[in-house]
Amino acid sequence: MTILVTGGTGYIGSHTVVELHKLGQDVVILDNLSNSKLIVLDRIEQISGKRPLFIEADIRDAAALDSVFSEHDIKAVIHFAGLKAVGESVAEPLRYYDNNVAGSLRLLEAMSKAKVKNVIFSSSATVYGSPERLPIDEDCALRTTNPYGANKLQIEQMMGDLCVSDADWSVVALRYFNPVGAHESGLIGEDPKGIPNNLMPFITQVASGLRAELSVFGDDYDTPDGSGVRDYIHVVDLALGHVKALGLFTKAIGFNPINLGTGNGYSVLEMVKSFERVNEIKIPFNISPRRPGDIASCYAQPNKALTMMDWQASKGLDQMMKDAWHWQSNNPNGYE
Repeated sequence: MTILVTGGTGYIGSHTVVELHKLGQDVVILDNLSNSKLIVLDRIEQISGKRPLFIEADIRDAAALDSVFSEHDIKAVIHFAGLKAVGESVAEPLRYYDNNVAGSLRLLEAMSKAKVKNVIFSSSATVYGSPERLPIDEDCALRTTNPYGANKLQIEQMMGDLCVSDADWSVVALRYFNPVGAHESGLIGEDPKGIPNNLMPFITQVASGLRAELSVFGDDYDTPDGSGVRDYIHVVDLALGHVKALGLFTKAIGFNPINLGTGNGYSVLEMVKSFERVNEIKIPFNISPRRPGDIASCYAQPNKALTMMDWQASKGLDQMMKDAWHWQSNNPNGYE
């Protein structure tokens, strides 16, 4: 079947397209290239031997979406497209609501019109906000602490309401924890524009000499070493989670939220030590003030993914550090 992947030239999207190609799936990518580059298509083809069909368009463009569904036999959608930086969402909330929430609304309208009612949504553990318990399971209270998380929750609620109104819809909302690493080939990876918003590219850019030192945002959290604790998951494991989720469309109608994480929490300082040990590179760092909207700890209870999709993360922390550095050292300036 043909799968539409919105945001498919991005970090997680590109890795997912590679895994879809491995299964022989036909892929149409729709992306506005606001945070990605066309060269990603060459890299996907180099890895998988197959080039996805690419359409440059914005998910808020209703006419472009209608055209995609009318011209291609789309059977399912994997929806990655969206702005994704917590700090930026606090500074520019209206931009985030317009792009993420309004864009998702346009996409669902186009899907409804085309009678394509299977969608995997790129959600986030930020919907749990400051979690009521650890590890975080899908029944934890949903209470966001920043506009980015609020965007994800509103989109989930919109999809849930749609499933209530029409029993033909099947929605899988994959709540990611913290994707890191890169494809083992070193051909695709995380390539943030400007100052990174995530930990891993900061570490690798310091390792490659692009930055003098790493900023650790806060050392006074209620965690073992005072730095923030997160559930880091290899991006390829995450991509494979989307492939597994495709199998739910035939057996899980309605709205299905599922955590994708390892179930393990690692602090920022633990990540630094692991990277230094695996790659034998020293990472100088300084302690900076906490970032707005950040929380102390966040890690998954991933049992539902195993039960429903037969999926669990298989790549450990050392592999994440090794592959992240392989990507960065092969591509010191990203895709430039």
